[in-house]
Amino acid sequence: MASAILRDELRCSICLSIFKDPVMLRCGHNFCLVCIGRVLDTQDGSRVYSCPECRKRFKVRPALTRNINLHNVAERFLITQQKHEITGICCTYCVDSSVPAVKSCLHCEASLCDKHLRAHRKSAEHVLSDPSTNLEKRKCSVHKKILEYYCTEDAACICVSCSLAGEHRGHRVEMLDEASEKKKEKLRNVLQKLTTKREETEERVRSLEESRRKAKEKAAGEAERVTALCSDIRSRVDDLEKKVLSEISRQEKEESLSLSALIHQLEIKKDKLSRKMRHIEELCNITDPLTVLELDTGDLCDPEEEGGDEDTGGNDKQPHDGDDLDVAVISHTLHKLSDVISGIRRGIYVEGPADILLDVTTAGNNLLISDNLKTAAWTEVWQNRPETAERFQNNQVMSRRGFTSGQHYWDVDISRSEWWLVGMCYPSVDRSGSELVIGDNNKSWCLWKYDSQYLVKHDSRDILLPDKISSDRVRISLDYEAGLLSFYELCDPIRHLHTFTATFSEPLHAALCVGLPSLFDDTWIRICT
Repeated sequence: MASAILRDELRCSICLSIFKDPVMLRCGHNFCLVCIGRVLDTQDGSRVYSCPECRKRFKVRPALTRNINLHNVAERFLITQQKHEITGICCTYCVDSSVPAVKSCLHCEASLCDKHLRAHRKSAEHVLSDPSTNLEKRKCSVHKKILEYYCTEDAACICVSCSLAGEHRGHRVEMLDEASEKKKEKLRNVLQKLTTKREETEERVRSLEESRRKAKEKAAGEAERVTALCSDIRSRVDDLEKKVLSEISRQEKEESLSLSALIHQLEIKKDKLSRKMRHIEELCNITDPLTVLELDTGDLCDPEEEGGDEDTGGNDKQPHDGDDLDVAVISHTLHKLSDVISGIRRGIYVEGPADILLDVTTAGNNLLISDNLKTAAWTEVWQNRPETAERFQNNQVMSRRGFTSGQHYWDVDISRSEWWLVGMCYPSVDRSGSELVIGDNNKSWCLWKYDSQYLVKHDSRDILLPDKISSDRVRISLDYEAGLLSFYELCDPIRHLHTFTATFSEPLHAALCVGLPSLFDDTWIRICT
């Protein structure tokens, strides 16, 4: 009865079996690791997580805590149950009924129930073991004596005759229990190592599951952001379409009314001219010359009078041909679409620039640093800054701020000189040696323009870019944890130039190197705000 109650307590409510690798939710209920993992994976779709036992809800996917005590209890219970299961071996002496045997006597080669076992225990020569159907295996095949010893040299179980006069004479032997315990100890050590490895594997699985959960959450967040962005685009484009169509309709009505009034005036004029024409035709058909000459035709003989513009208000403009829509107003409205697209591009590519200020204490003495600490320019005038370990001995400067985590970007405007470098470096970069230029060592990465060629550089290894940079603005983007440092040309559309991959081990600072100017231009680099 107690065993049945304990079994119920140790049963997973999902698979209805004894716990395997039990884990616990925050609500206190336990489940098999695999079982609850499948349930939570199913709930990932709705992003509504709940305990299968008490239905308590969680805002995010709940963490799983391994229940070591419950794990140990479940394992011991299973081992105990296996020992108490009926072996199928019956007592040799209970001939009238099949009574399960609890022990086997190696001396008698018989299996015994509890009743007959009591009599055997009174004699010392009887050797008992767990119930077995093949007792011959427990005796020496040569001497037919019970196997009591273990030969460590031959790794064999032997009887007393084998150890004294047989082939194992003179060999190092141990009692079976002693040898068995030593072997068990080795197995326990192996089991401990395997347990540790399994726990490490489980921890790795939990870590990967957490990473998968975070990846799903991030993807869901991005999908939600893109959906909201596209919804906003559609809404704004629909509003814009309505405004443009409304403006076209308004102008069409205005134009139609104007043309209708003009047509009406011209129709009146046409009728007047038709009447005059008919009158003149009638006069031309009179055969009596005297009658024709006596008629007053002064108002009929001035064709310019009918060709004037008095009926249309004296406007010299030709009649409308339907090409007078005010396209300037329509174009102005449509230009708003460009603003929408620009806003979309900003929403996709950027989340806000890093605040970069140049560190004057690192600037070379041929560099002028602006008051706002955003621009570095080459100068012939030696600045006489104090010589310190932090100062570069060439035309370089780096930022005050360093990045040790997260995603950041910063933009620079660059003069049209023939020589400059922009990038990032560790604070431990060489300031005065032969490898002090950014990109010439393994502690810096840069984009380099030299004699109209564009390269990216790290640890003195140059990679020539296939295309020239037409824009004067460049973006440097950092994803510290992912180990990504990327360079972009800020043209339309934005163009990826190159991405370095590395495992960053120090803070990363922005770094600029300004080359000597040519005859007709200045050399400067400005950090965009």
